Amino acid sequence: MMRILLACLLSMLSLGAWAETVEGPKVVGETFEYSTGGETYQGYLARNVNDEKPRPAVLLVHEWWGLNDYAKSRADQLAALGFVALAVDMYGKGKTAEHPNDAQAFSKRVMSDWPTARASLEAAMAKLREQPYVRGDRMAALGYCFGGGVVMNMALAGMPIEAAISFHGSPTQAVSDPQPFDGIVQIHNGEADGLVEPDALKSMAQTLSDQGAEVRVVQYPGAKHGFSNPGADAKADEFDLPLGYDSAADAASWQSALVALDRALNQD
Repeated sequence: MMRILLACLLSMLSLGAWAETVEGPKVVGETFEYSTGGETYQGYLARNVNDEKPRPAVLLVHEWWGLNDYAKSRADQLAALGFVALAVDMYGKGKTAEHPNDAQAFSKRVMSDWPTARASLEAAMAKLREQPYVRGDRMAALGYCFGGGVVMNMALAGMPIEAAISFHGSPTQAVSDPQPFDGIVQIHNGEADGLVEPDALKSMAQTLSDQGAEVRVVQYPGAKHGFSNPGADAKADEFDLPLGYDSAADAASWQSALVALDRALNQD
């Protein structure tokens, strides 16, 4: 036994002589303000400050609750993986909603005025491109719930992104004049989502495909609306909403999204 322990110790000492120790990502998040049309928006930008090389950017669009801690945590995750992540503020001045009635009113106002919504997104993208740590020619958009609908419409509008990825997104078509889009579109949807109309989802996917997008719709058996958010069950109980977290659907959809982002943004 002593000989085995001595051999292990010598092996560890030998390893220490040549093994390299490096510092992992240091993710820092900060408020990122941008303005258009007389309105100021307060996004949340997360990046790895240990990385000085310009990196692709991912716009993350929040649920109908607004830019809350959940959206920020997803931005932090993307930053740790090597992207510059901007969780945008679609409501202006960082407004968030605590009650579904307010959330519905906020999101409805945005989706009923797509030109203004688009202008705010373009302002965010323009300011991002000015940052020395951003590779301005490589951007994608990722959204949840209301935000999923926003990113689908970004693709439908032909905005300059390489990929649009929706998680339990609302397939409401806000763009009246669809434009060509040859990027990746992933739509992750729960089969038990009572808030997403199947025909509307099918129509959105078909319209995007007709505009040239590479569309993939993934249905998760038994998953409800909000399946990616661990806080969905609490909201369901508090407000009697048809929401529910599904860890398997969350993990599978996140992995699929990361593969798509890598292909769209990191490969020449």
